[in-house]
Amino acid sequence: MSAPPTNEEALSEPHPKFVIEGGNEGDEGHAFFHSRNTSGTHSNAESPTMTPRSLSFGAVTNPFSPPASVASFSSPEYTPGWSPASQSPQPHYPFPEIRPRSSGVNSVSTSIADLSRSSSSLNGNSRPGTADFAPPVRTSSGFRLRESFASPRTRPLTIYSTAQGSGTKVQRDRPKSTMLMSTTTLSKPWLQTRDPYTRIAYFITYGVMMIGVAAGAFRCWLGWNSVALLEGNLCPVLDENFDSSDGIFGDNGKFFREVDMSGFGNGEFEMTTASENNSFVQDGFLYISPTLTSDNIGGAAVVDGTVYNITGCTYNTTQGLSYTTATTQVVNTSQTFNIAEYNKACSAVSNSTSGKVINPVQSARLSTRYSASIKYGRVEVRAKNPTGDWLWPAIWMLPVDNTYGPWPLSGEFYTFEWVGSDVLAVITPHGEIDIMEARGNGPSYPKQGSNYVRGSLNWGPLTWLNAVSKTYGWRVMHRGSYDQDFHTYTLEWDQSFIRIYVDSRLHHYLDLRMNEDFWKRGDFPAVVQNGSEAIILDNPWVNGTKAAPFDQSFYLILDVAVGGTSGWFPDGSEKPWLDGSATAMGDFWSARSQWSPSWPSDARDRAMVIDYVKMWQLC
Repeated sequence: MSAPPTNEEALSEPHPKFVIEGGNEGDEGHAFFHSRNTSGTHSNAESPTMTPRSLSFGAVTNPFSPPASVASFSSPEYTPGWSPASQSPQPHYPFPEIRPRSSGVNSVSTSIADLSRSSSSLNGNSRPGTADFAPPVRTSSGFRLRESFASPRTRPLTIYSTAQGSGTKVQRDRPKSTMLMSTTTLSKPWLQTRDPYTRIAYFITYGVMMIGVAAGAFRCWLGWNSVALLEGNLCPVLDENFDSSDGIFGDNGKFFREVDMSGFGNGEFEMTTASENNSFVQDGFLYISPTLTSDNIGGAAVVDGTVYNITGCTYNTTQGLSYTTATTQVVNTSQTFNIAEYNKACSAVSNSTSGKVINPVQSARLSTRYSASIKYGRVEVRAKNPTGDWLWPAIWMLPVDNTYGPWPLSGEFYTFEWVGSDVLAVITPHGEIDIMEARGNGPSYPKQGSNYVRGSLNWGPLTWLNAVSKTYGWRVMHRGSYDQDFHTYTLEWDQSFIRIYVDSRLHHYLDLRMNEDFWKRGDFPAVVQNGSEAIILDNPWVNGTKAAPFDQSFYLILDVAVGGTSGWFPDGSEKPWLDGSATAMGDFWSARSQWSPSWPSDARDRAMVIDYVKMWQLC
């Protein structure tokens, strides 16, 4: 008799043996199995062959885990009273089954009815089923034997699955791709395809992308290279931070207060005063704040029966020869004083019958005419705009000298020439630089409210022929408005360009190159009609440079105007007056219940607040 095979020998044998405790060892190549009866005789097992669920052949595991499904039935062959404590062998408990190495074929689910129960199946090296050796299970209705069970349904294989009993990967068919991925060609996607059309598409796509990147880089370079900069040194002319009120106003002060009621050529509704109520320095800021005239003289006096003479009228200074260094060619210098214009600038009469009212608002207009001016350079003003309907804040510049004549349209100069009793107005105007103009109406105002700021150049050969429409621009704030915080307004200017922007050069709203003279730029007609009179136009800047009339020294003006009839506030249903009306100022005052609630009660909140003013001369 030979000894029982070891595990290693059993694995190498083509036909496994099953050794039953208490049984006899048979001939080689045969296996003996315990019978279902208790007589000790041998009989063939009736259970069909089953494939064990476990794929581990050398692991120390219990191969007799109960099946997931059981069928309850009674068995007369079970001997009651057996228990593990009895130390007697369980007749239906087999030893572990030793399988030969699989050839890689998965187990197949079968039904008991499909398998032969004859003894020849054992002799044919088939394996007994688990039901032949399963221990009985006690239930409430008696004992039942575990039923043999089919193998679970075969799971679909993935590329990571392996066949049972084999180390070979299961290959699955995959749809062929036109792209052959390769770790060596990941950086070159056009090499990942055999399809020439796909490769061409890749070349086109990446080619267009590269062209776009190159075009963007070239555009950025052009933009950077095209930014005109001031060449030369900048010498400081004015640097005021308003840390103190000393030296700001008064004689030899940095800012000259203009006192006037004329409307400055724009039909403005305010009078400008030298009062501390309208211009003052406080807490490091300069305030220009509008107030109501009725606060001083009462509402009744504004509309009827009052003659109002403004204190400290500056007409003789601002409109006289002493205000400029240039001389005006006149026939009779003794008649240069115009009493009608003086009365308009320094006094007013209210009359309810005619609808004339005294200017209903008082404000301030400050200039650096006597303290600072520049010809080419840089101006920088950091300011917060006022809040309130129909307020008109402005930071702008006018020339010191009348080199090219006055500019009545902008309201600065009214110089007349007299020949006997006839007045001949000078028709060769100078220019005006508006660094910032805005409106106090809120962002909902349909004609560009407080979320807009504008810059422009005013110029033309006649007082009533202004080509500003060719040289202006604006900047809009989409979130917020310019009356809610401080912003820096800057002018950069030389003989080759003028740039105006807010906070950054990227936020410019006027960038003009002096590549042609303004006479040609304006495209003015040769003859214009003034009523019944035809006027032949000549180039007033023929003796100037391409930058003329902006090739002279200019001084700075800061002011807050109110209303007006010049078109800055276009006519519309939201506007309580018409520009062409003879009673426009009175209509504005009559509608004060509509606009006065929008003016903050605190004078500092409805003011234009200036943090600093700086001017540099190109030197």
